[in-house]
Amino acid sequence: MHRRIKDMLIITWVLITGLPAGVWAQGLLDPGFETQKIRFKDLAQIQTLQDVQLLGYGLVVGLEGNGDGRGSPFTIQAIANLVRNMGVEVDPQQIRAKNSAAVMVTAKLSPFTRVGATIDVTVSSLGDATSLEGGTLLMTPIQANPPNGPTMAIAQGSVSIGGFNADGGAGGAISKNHPVVGRVPNGGIIQQELVSPGELVGEITVMLRNPDYTTAARLANAIDSKFGARMAVALDAGTIRLSVPRSRQPAGAFIEFLAELESVTVIPDVKAKVVVNERTGTIVVGRHVAISEVAIAHGSLTISIGPQETIQGGVPGGPQIQGQFGGAPEVEEEKPRLLALPPASSVSDVAKALNALKVTPRDIISIFQALKSAGALKAELSIL
Repeated sequence: MHRRIKDMLIITWVLITGLPAGVWAQGLLDPGFETQKIRFKDLAQIQTLQDVQLLGYGLVVGLEGNGDGRGSPFTIQAIANLVRNMGVEVDPQQIRAKNSAAVMVTAKLSPFTRVGATIDVTVSSLGDATSLEGGTLLMTPIQANPPNGPTMAIAQGSVSIGGFNADGGAGGAISKNHPVVGRVPNGGIIQQELVSPGELVGEITVMLRNPDYTTAARLANAIDSKFGARMAVALDAGTIRLSVPRSRQPAGAFIEFLAELESVTVIPDVKAKVVVNERTGTIVVGRHVAISEVAIAHGSLTISIGPQETIQGGVPGGPQIQGQFGGAPEVEEEKPRLLALPPASSVSDVAKALNALKVTPRDIISIFQALKSAGALKAELSIL
């Protein structure tokens, strides 16, 4: 069992630091050993070049009696407004919306998508419709910041739900997938762009995916070293402001500048952290986890029932006895193993110390919790 625990911790260490497994297994970890460098594009993202979420309110028509009922008055009002704008006056009280459904239309717009390009849109029922199967989304403007934001795209087209909802009567019904949410492939036509082609950019903001002061400072210094000039400033743990040289601002030069920026590598710093999942018995130990000098005692209680025994016999001339009876329970209490741990300065030392106890992963979780309570675990303990 302790061999499996050691293998699990080895795999965890390799996944976190990128070190060869042999380095761990042979105990050759050197405090000065340089861990794997990570690319800029895997650590951070450029704030000015992010996708934008779009939202709109629309109508899906052509449903086969599966649309909104009287419990969705906004659908009836939307239909009345629609036909009124087309020159037809109608009393909303006379409208039945069972073949129509009010939907919310959502999409994501990339900063590199140009006017005239098409994007997929998602439609989701807003009322009490039972299915959008066979419906058509009517022309719907979708905006970046509704209700007053600019219209970035116009959506329209046939809705594909990839499923169905059939009612067989007498309480029987069959449903596949989710029939009240669908997509309109290439249903949105872009009307405005987020960034114009060739637009000059003098300054960009870089955001770290995992904010850390040390990593931010290292990344800013690495960028300066890469381009040979002071251009990056770490504003906080998760933000770096980068001034683009004037010679790199024109269209072609700017793209080359970003490509070079993405190739910058740095060694990110990580917090001393232990993450455990009690449901699965998973333990992830960070690189800088350390333990103060402490003594740990671990023991367990085992209860076992012996095999069944068949008994036959009885008193001569009297009733005979025949049956199966369980053996007497055996209780075995394992003697606690008392281990004094010296101050451990690396995750390798922690792994060796816990392997010496020969305990299961779930026992290790309990030990980590006890170490944290005793103040001996010099790391953050996160329980999922």
